[in-house]
Amino acid sequence: MKEIVTGIIANVDAGKTTLSEALLYETGALRNLGRVDKGDAHLDTASLEKQRGITIFSHQTKLTTGNTSLNLLDTPGHLDFIEETEAVLAVLDYAIMVIAAPDKLSQQTKTLWKLLAHYQVPTFIFVNKIDASTESQASILARLKAELAEGCLAFSQPDLEEIALQDEATLSQFLETGTVSDSQILDLIAKRQVFPVYFGAALKLRGIKDFLAGLDQWTRVNQAPTDLSLRVFKISHDTQGQRLTWVRMYGGSLQPKDVLFGEKLNQIRVYDGAKFELRPKLIAGQVAALTGLTKTYPGQALRIENTQPVMKPVLSYQVDLKGHDIHEVLPALKLLEDEHPQIQVSWSSQLQRLAVQVMGKIQLEVLQALLKERFNLEVGFDQGSILYQETITAPVEGVGHFEPLRHYAEAHIYLEPNPNAGLSFASDCSLELLASNYQSQIMTALKQKEHKGVLIGASLTDVKLTLVGGKAHLKHTEGGDFRKATSRAVRQGLMELRRRGNCQLLEPWYDFVIEVNQDLIGKVMTDISRLAGKLDSTKSKGNILVGKAPVATMRSYPTSLRSLSHGEGLIELSFAGYYPCHNQAEVLAASDYQPESDADNTPQSVFCSHGAGHTVNWQAVPQTMHCPYYRWQVD
Repeated sequence: MKEIVTGIIANVDAGKTTLSEALLYETGALRNLGRVDKGDAHLDTASLEKQRGITIFSHQTKLTTGNTSLNLLDTPGHLDFIEETEAVLAVLDYAIMVIAAPDKLSQQTKTLWKLLAHYQVPTFIFVNKIDASTESQASILARLKAELAEGCLAFSQPDLEEIALQDEATLSQFLETGTVSDSQILDLIAKRQVFPVYFGAALKLRGIKDFLAGLDQWTRVNQAPTDLSLRVFKISHDTQGQRLTWVRMYGGSLQPKDVLFGEKLNQIRVYDGAKFELRPKLIAGQVAALTGLTKTYPGQALRIENTQPVMKPVLSYQVDLKGHDIHEVLPALKLLEDEHPQIQVSWSSQLQRLAVQVMGKIQLEVLQALLKERFNLEVGFDQGSILYQETITAPVEGVGHFEPLRHYAEAHIYLEPNPNAGLSFASDCSLELLASNYQSQIMTALKQKEHKGVLIGASLTDVKLTLVGGKAHLKHTEGGDFRKATSRAVRQGLMELRRRGNCQLLEPWYDFVIEVNQDLIGKVMTDISRLAGKLDSTKSKGNILVGKAPVATMRSYPTSLRSLSHGEGLIELSFAGYYPCHNQAEVLAASDYQPESDADNTPQSVFCSHGAGHTVNWQAVPQTMHCPYYRWQVD
């Protein structure tokens, strides 16, 4: 049988978990249909999921249809847990997107669609709740074509001519032969040129057999590499507290007692909801949870490219310990951070401040409930603040020198803008200048350091850092010297850019869609302008306003809109990304960050003279350094 890894994704309340239940029931994997609203859904296994009636964590199950064994991953639908969904997307062969027929396509659905495109996941669409819609299937298809992709085509009885129209080569052949082969259709689906659409009502088992037959017929297995290759996509803990590393296998095989990422794995567990069975072997195309590994993390990969998440937390909340000892709360939060890296827990011993980063209020409520349920810790949170990032708008060559007595290292790092690409690292340094082992130390230091900006000390992003030169000493250079010099080089370059006005503060923005009565349009447009938002005139029509606005100003607007419209106004917010801060001067003034006083991120260098090391201010480093500039000259 072919092994396929697929995941079900959808906006909240589209019927995603209900579809999972229907697929399991129809294939005989379940004897009774569970329901989300009754708290007995097979895949919503956590007590919090049963209480809230929503999926919070991704879950695994398996089913068989025809000649296909499906490793099925159910994912959360709510925006606050989108990082859990995104982690799953990176390991899928195919995705199943569930859309509720009676509803308009939400911003959340469009965000998920963009993520599917980012990870290049071939996608099937199941239009659910068709029994509750008065709209025709043809009209729904037209909406999907207009708002998602032209290749969204009904597949209960595929129209070969429509399929051929999605690709020039296929169309030419169709005009000659009058047909399109199954292998060509499989190619078009795999290349995301065609998206098979099926209609049904999962709760009533309508359209389920047809959909299962489609999944069997129109999916295929990618050729597996012979070497062991896999990706970690999730970390969790079982009810006994045992750490589980969830992996998707791409090639090779794994057995208990094998060494993976430098550690010996103990068990291979294949889960079905809350239950699991132990496997003696794991092969390509399969998903399992491994025990015994303590240092793994989501996105980690073997012989395939590591992935960096697109979605990032936008809010930070300070933790109110409510009388608990920090040594109780911090380890508990760190364990939850291990499971959900996007939460990001930070503790400042200097400020005695414990904070967490999250996507939104519901995630915060779940975090609070998990601390109570799993660790018996009751904590509170403050009102929250915005998570800013920093970048640069011009290039610079930063210099770092570290030469206390009997130590020596100098590093030259070229920083340049790298829009919408996060941090990237490169080396353009001759071996004649610096031996390969020293270059390796510098590159490792660049990648391992959490780089901070010099405006408010926020995380640095969208910058390319390139090693362009440096110097070692035959006798005095030791292992950690280049780590110290490298950090100072980056900070010295940033301080030079700050002096020139080439550092920029970024803030998170929301995409918004607002629908109100026509008589309120003018007032809402005024509000959007006041909130520093930007309307998209090409998408705003009638009583619907579409645009972007800063999270800082927009996050409380849903409450205002409800009051203004007496509960009749609708608003959808989804994370749009990071953009230049709308009130940078105000944020900088409130922060009062002093980069030269940041001991963990100092821009100053250390030189040696008269037998002793002494600190040199970052501004004086260019005149004191031992190597010339390689790419850039200071004023």
